[in-house]
Amino acid sequence: MVSHFAKAVCASAVALTLSFVVETIPAQAADIGVSVELAPGAPPPPRFEAVPPPPPGRGELVVWTHGRWRWDHGNWAWMPGHYIDRPRREARWHEGHWDHRPNGWVWVEGGW
Repeated sequence: MVSHFAKAVCASAVALTLSFVVETIPAQAADIGVSVELAPGAPPPPRFEAVPPPPPGRGELVVWTHGRWRWDHGNWAWMPGHYIDRPRREARWHEGHWDHRPNGWVWVEGGW
C-alpha cells in the first residue's frame, strides 16, 4: 500500500516536471526559430496578395512579408501580409514557412 506522503511526493514531482516542460519548450523553440504553433495537417495554399507600395519615403527601410495561414484553435486563419522595418538597410528577410514534422506541421518563423 502506498502512503499518502508517497502519493503527494509523486504528484509534486509530476507537476514540477510538467511545468518545466511547458515553460521551456517555447523558449527553446524561439531560439531555433520554430514556433510552438502545431497543426495536424498541411495548410491551405497561400492566398494571392497584391503587394502595395511601401509607405512614402520608407522604401529601403521596410520589407514586405507575405501573408500566411495560421493554425488557430482548430481552424486555419489567414494573416495578411504587411511591411516590417529592416533592422539595417542591407538586411535580407527570409520568409517563414510551414514544415512537416513527425507529429504534425510546425511554423518556422522568418528572420533576418
